[in-house]
Parts: sequence; structure tokens; C-alpha cells
Amino acid sequence: MMRVKWIALLTLFVLGFSLNVMAKDDKKEKSEVTFLVSMTCENCQKRIENNIAFEKGVTALNVNLPDKLVTIEYRKDKTSPEKLKEAIRKLGYTATPFYPKKKAEKE
Repeated sequence: MMRVKWIALLTLFVLGFSLNVMAKDDKKEKSEVTFLVSMTCENCQKRIENNIAFEKGVTALNVNLPDKLVTIEYRKDKTSPEKLKEAIRKLGYTATPFYPKKKAEKE
């Protein structure tokens, strides 16, 4: 009886450790991309928010209408910047990759 309890406890420990390692791996697979998008109004912003947020692999989305920037956090194993750019294009907007200059480069 004691041996069965020991085996069950050991199995739970190994399973818990495995899930913890897998959760850490998911965080490593995330990336971020920013696009300059041809949106012009709040309806454009809402349309992008309501559609791109549900694209496969998207984990976070920030749509900045005044700057016309869309920043997307995504899982690398589920999608790519090219697929996300195409999803924006299918909504009727142009999307150009945006690479902000770092503070050090500005000075």
C-alpha cells in the first residue's frame, strides 16, 4: 500500500514539473511585431482590434490610432509576421513593418 502511494506521489511530482517546463517554453516562443497601418478612424481601429485579436497565435494586441501603429504579440509556432500582415491586408489596409529607433541611436 505504501509503495502505491509513493509511486502516485512521484508521478504527480514529475507531471507537475513537466507542466512547469512546458509553460516556460511557451513564453520563449513569443515574439512581437509592429506595423504602420493605413487606418484613418475609430471604425478602422475597432475593425482591426476585433479581427486581428482572434488570428491564430495572437496573444496580445495594441492598436494606436493617432500613430497608426498596430503592435502584435504572437506565438512563433502558430503564426508569423507575414501571416499577420496578410490578415491586416485582407481587412482592406496596407501594413508596413515598423522598426522604431532605439534611444541610443537617436542621441
